[in-house]
Amino acid sequence: MSRDLRPPVDILHYEIVQEQASALGRMGRTLEQALTRLREFDAAHALAETPASQPARRKLVLEAGQALWMFVVQREASGLRDSRHIMRTYNVPAEVQRCMGLVPAPSKPPAK
Repeated sequence: MSRDLRPPVDILHYEIVQEQASALGRMGRTLEQALTRLREFDAAHALAETPASQPARRKLVLEAGQALWMFVVQREASGLRDSRHIMRTYNVPAEVQRCMGLVPAPSKPPAK
């Protein structure tokens, strides 16, 4: 029977750091996926710039902005304050950076 002789506070600190690292990984993957969806949409619609595709693209930009916001906040909560590294590493478009943290207004239910 092995016994952990570390103080309980050290064990708790280790668990917290582990969860922070896990959350950062999840947020980073979510950001990557959102940016990939936006890039794929742009590649698919590069030649046919129709007004009908704009709401769909705007939705993807907002989703990527929300994912970026969540990642930046999680990093800052972990003590990593400089987000320029994220912008370079993930090649985040300026339009996504500008809408970081914006939440679209909820759609109104149809009037009865």
